[in-house]
Amino acid sequence: MREAREVYNKDISYTSYRKEVKQMKSGNGLALLLIGFGGLIILGKLGFGLGFLFGLLIPILIILLGIVAWKNGNRLLGGIIAAVGGFILLGKLSFLFVWAAAIALIVFGVSMLGRKNRTTRM
Repeated sequence: MREAREVYNKDISYTSYRKEVKQMKSGNGLALLLIGFGGLIILGKLGFGLGFLFGLLIPILIILLGIVAWKNGNRLLGGIIAAVGGFILLGKLSFLFVWAAAIALIVFGVSMLGRKNRTTRM
């Protein structure tokens, strides 16, 4: 009889432990996100230039909001919100397209110099 009580008590404590762990895991995402944002703000105040990252943060959050709306069944609104966030992010990252175009022009020019059949038109 005593052994049955010990097993029963262990089972109750194990299930309550699992509930506590599950509750802790469900709140960890938001807590880690807040800690990360706070750390970025402190680094910005200390002089580390993170303004560019903060500029990218809002469009990414808008895209994520659109994805959440899409997954919750409101596909039209989710698509519109994600598209708006995508266009904002595209505007912020437009300098990358300029760099890619410049590198592509250089590579194309070097490949034209390396061709064996050079034909000149004048």
